[in-house]
Amino acid sequence: MLKDNIIVELQKIVGKDNVLTSQEALKVYSYDGTTSWIHEPDVVVFPTSSREISEIMKLANREKIPVTPRGGGTNVSGGSIPIKGGIVLCTTKMNRILNIDKENLSVTVEPGVVLQDLNLRLAKEGLFFPPDPQSFLGATLGGVLAENGGGPACVKYGVTKQYVLGLEVVLPTGEIINVGGRTIKNVVGYDLPLLFVGSEGTLGVITRAELKVNPLPPSKKTIMAVYGDIVMAGETVFRVLENGVIPAKIELIDNWVINRIEEMMPLGLPKDAEAVLLFECDGIPEAVEKETEKILEVAKKYGAKETRVAKDMDEAMRYWKARSAGFAAVFGKAPTVFAEDVTVPRGKIPDFIRKVREIAKKYDVEYNVLGHAGDGNLHPSILTDINNKEHYERSVKALEEVIEAAVELGGVLSGEHGIGLEKARFLRRTMDPVVIDIMKKIKGILDPNNIMNPGKIWE
Repeated sequence: MLKDNIIVELQKIVGKDNVLTSQEALKVYSYDGTTSWIHEPDVVVFPTSSREISEIMKLANREKIPVTPRGGGTNVSGGSIPIKGGIVLCTTKMNRILNIDKENLSVTVEPGVVLQDLNLRLAKEGLFFPPDPQSFLGATLGGVLAENGGGPACVKYGVTKQYVLGLEVVLPTGEIINVGGRTIKNVVGYDLPLLFVGSEGTLGVITRAELKVNPLPPSKKTIMAVYGDIVMAGETVFRVLENGVIPAKIELIDNWVINRIEEMMPLGLPKDAEAVLLFECDGIPEAVEKETEKILEVAKKYGAKETRVAKDMDEAMRYWKARSAGFAAVFGKAPTVFAEDVTVPRGKIPDFIRKVREIAKKYDVEYNVLGHAGDGNLHPSILTDINNKEHYERSVKALEEVIEAAVELGGVLSGEHGIGLEKARFLRRTMDPVVIDIMKKIKGILDPNNIMNPGKIWE
């Protein structure tokens, strides 16, 4: 519980209307997109400038008060849950698009800008920001940067860190620093922007970002390939790529998810399919046509029992709406869901899917698989109920074996959701102790009192 004088000081910094202490407000900011974690803060604060954030951090550092940065709260690793209480620093009121530079293909934004809003504004200029996590309707740029967000378009366009030119950051001790710049090429000293991208709010608060953007491609095609065997669908992914085609997106949806989506909002997905792959090609029209032909050829060769090319934008949007609804379909079917986020080498996707199937059968738990198959980033989910002790314990064991299977196949713990609270216990098993020690030392230099999103990644 914070002392009254701390609340008064926070009110002086941001104004009384931007400091929330009601029980309702504390409850709202006690959870994120996960179903496993909840913890209330002592206060929620809405700054509107980097100067205000600096003053908040100086106060918190002096009084050793935990600070949890937060945007839209859409993350699914527990990263924005104030597990140690203290201050939730919510940046949603810092939501201005400050500049769009068409000449240099860049945009300057504050952290509270919603990703969808950014792309709608950029589209008016014939531009887009490629990283597209599926929470784009509510995810804010500060969170996208802090989590190094990915999404379906990573196959061709890469992840968030590849679009960061420069950042303004408020450190846990209150200093405001600028790292990087506005140019594509910049080798002046260490690449410090990348230190903060993917740091999950543990090193500082991103208050402004200079981001690289791309021209909108003039043509797009969406292809659906339907499979009677999910393992064959997994094989098709790397077969397409080895044939010289790099689609913008390759997404995998299994039978369980297909049927849950059709129950929620019928979109015409084949309910008897064991798996569906969705491809999107983009670029100049001639190239898109050639790539589409090659994908259809390869898919049929490697087991697709049906292929469809969306006849227009409306049909294509229905298919992609199905994919973006995947997590909602999963989370709506169980009180507790372990929605994993592992990445394996693309050639190992079939082996990983087989392993998940075996593990689920071994522990007699319900599971499903969807994800960004084009870059090997899959989201196997296990459905359980934290109030059913026996089933929950079986599910935890199954979860651990799924993660271990991914690592054994040459994969990693997380592709885009981060470590947060969900995977801290796995970090020491899978990462070089020397590397962990280096990262902890960096944390100690920037955050000597460990007030910045404490309890995440390491504990």
